[in-house]
Amino acid sequence: MIKPLLKPMKIKLHRFFNYRLNILDPISKSIKITQMKKIIFALSAIIMITCAENTKNNTSDYKDKNAPIEDRIEHLISLMTLDEKIMQMNQWTYGKNANPNNIGEKMREVSPEIGSLLYRSTNPEYRNQIQKKAMTESRLGIPIIFGFDAIHGYRTIFPIPLAQASSWNTELVRESSAITAKESWLSGLDWTFSPMVDVARDARWGRVSEGYGEDTYANSAFAVAAVQGYQGSNLNEKYTIAACLKHFIGYSLSEGGRDYHYSDVSNQTLWETFMPPFEAGVNAGAATLMSGFNDISGIPASANHYTLTEVLKEKWKHDGFVVSDWGSVRNLVEQSVAKDLKEATQKAFMAGIEMDMVDNAYVDYLPELVAEGKVPMESIDEAVRRILRVKMKLGLFENPYVDVVSEEERYLLPEYLEVAEELASESFVLLKNENETLPITSKYKNLAIIGPMVKDSVHIMGFWEGMGRPEDVKTIYEGLEKEFKNKATLNYALGCDYDGDDTSGFDAALQAANNSDAIVLFLGEKRHWSGENGSRSTIALPKIQEDLVAALRKTNKPIILMLSSGRPLELIRLEKMADAIVEIWQPGTMAGPAVAGLLSGRHNPSGKLPMTFPQTTGQIPIYYNMRQAARPTLGHYQDIPRDPLYWFGHGLSYTTYDYSAIKLSSKKITKDQTLIAEVEVTNSGNLDGKESVLWFLKDPFASISRPIKELKHFEKKSIKAGEKVVYRFEIKPERDLSFVDSQGNRHLESGDFYVIINDQKVHFELVE
Repeated sequence: MIKPLLKPMKIKLHRFFNYRLNILDPISKSIKITQMKKIIFALSAIIMITCAENTKNNTSDYKDKNAPIEDRIEHLISLMTLDEKIMQMNQWTYGKNANPNNIGEKMREVSPEIGSLLYRSTNPEYRNQIQKKAMTESRLGIPIIFGFDAIHGYRTIFPIPLAQASSWNTELVRESSAITAKESWLSGLDWTFSPMVDVARDARWGRVSEGYGEDTYANSAFAVAAVQGYQGSNLNEKYTIAACLKHFIGYSLSEGGRDYHYSDVSNQTLWETFMPPFEAGVNAGAATLMSGFNDISGIPASANHYTLTEVLKEKWKHDGFVVSDWGSVRNLVEQSVAKDLKEATQKAFMAGIEMDMVDNAYVDYLPELVAEGKVPMESIDEAVRRILRVKMKLGLFENPYVDVVSEEERYLLPEYLEVAEELASESFVLLKNENETLPITSKYKNLAIIGPMVKDSVHIMGFWEGMGRPEDVKTIYEGLEKEFKNKATLNYALGCDYDGDDTSGFDAALQAANNSDAIVLFLGEKRHWSGENGSRSTIALPKIQEDLVAALRKTNKPIILMLSSGRPLELIRLEKMADAIVEIWQPGTMAGPAVAGLLSGRHNPSGKLPMTFPQTTGQIPIYYNMRQAARPTLGHYQDIPRDPLYWFGHGLSYTTYDYSAIKLSSKKITKDQTLIAEVEVTNSGNLDGKESVLWFLKDPFASISRPIKELKHFEKKSIKAGEKVVYRFEIKPERDLSFVDSQGNRHLESGDFYVIINDQKVHFELVE
């Protein structure tokens, strides 16, 4: 009887008495009380001796920074009580909750034993005071890890991630992530819930703004860049914070683009489309992951042992921890896989979620589940081991406090703003430019500047704007005033609001247009129209905005349509009325200078779409690497064109680029050889520019059907006017020509392949 009781109860005497009745109640009914007391004291003595022996046998002190981390972890775990272990597995909130979708209970009084805090304050002194409480008032002095949603900036707000992907500049994304990490760390944070690497192909789903678009490889590349930026080369260095890959997994496939809904994900799609970005992030060293809200084909992401343990921990060997998304443990009850929160706790924990975000479920129910033998102590120890490992890698035991410096030294430094403007300008996508309407030159002396986005400083930051402040934003109007001072007259009119039916501003807009040589019209989405809980049944702009364009079209003045949004938009009607169209997304703090620089030609647009723009909402889902239809010329919608309005990878420039024929080092290679593909790109225009070359591969015949084409490499380079630059892609068969099956096993089959760039398609063969 003693042996099974000892298994889950490796705790000291004073903690043992707290749980002895729960365990021994069934026994006490069948034996006398005096016998019961003897058993209790005998067990207490054995446990104390066991704990002492464990401590004695472990020669490393957990406080010794020079000892191996794993030894320190084991020593600390041997000293911890069950309560202390469970407290490490919980995250509470401190400060204002910045996400209106996460309205939780009133903030609890901070316990010095708590494992993590969702820190909503910008004050590093408060953070250090709380940390001091943990270090001095808790029995073992285990530091707290402070987390926050710094998604595309902390105070310096960069373009939304979907826009960042449009830049095809992983180095700039890495730099922006490093800046976010530094601002965050100096504000008291150790951990950000970013990057989101959910491959997203339904623009109705609002959280497309938070990821890197529709392509698996692109999401993988930007996942690595973000992780490297946040975490640096060593997590225990100053100004680095732990990254968190989310949402594991399949969240973006929520039915109909409705957030938090069911995801019907086949194993083939799971492994082929959704797993690779997470695996790339794990291989890049991402310290943590976050589980999703979605139900994955009947087993919710936050109770999915296969994905959280069998894949992540066992197959990929991830040694960090998984945190639930806000309320996703409790949500298991709503998802009908747990009858109550206690069962939800058991399922989430045993599936592989080490830390419970805000539900308080682990604190309330894990002690009881351990006492009942439903949760093994070994599993508790392993969860705590993973959390402590991240804290030790962050150096929190040795350096638990952050530096306290003034806001002027923390935020919005000139070099930060320079990166923010550069990333914003490189993310803008020139979708249309008839008759070289852009850039604005001396032929336009008077400009009508119209639209609700012109003087906006809130929506232009986008959703998840961190601790960004409207007063920090350089508005579009401010940017235009500075850029075109003494060059052109700006005639401003609001025109209309983002939505509604108030057309009273149309007359002023028409007057401004009639007094101008060209119209620059700024339309788009409010920040909360995309982002979390930002699902929309249509991705078209509200009717009043389209009506404003139609009214201005009647002036016969050139219309330059500047669109700010967190998703692809339905432009089937607007495209016909505009002479030039630029997607500026939600560019953040430096919106004004970046937009003004693009319009003037100071910035040459170089962005390319990371997500397809459909003709209409009804065309969704449509993405570039779909499978080939059984009857390719049939089965399409009869009331709209077959192709989308703008494919993935579309993007124009103010200059022109000529591509040479693709050169291959060989027409045949074996599985052990590397094929070199090269293309020479010439800037044949008059302006310097940057060009991204997207390399695709096509496998026309395979044992598992393959997409029409797949992105496998991309590279962005600066090319001066008249200059030639060579782009190179090293094709490694095992990496680039293989594919996975529904179990995640890779297959490499010999046969025909094609390299594709733009309209070029060059054949080669993989031979035995």
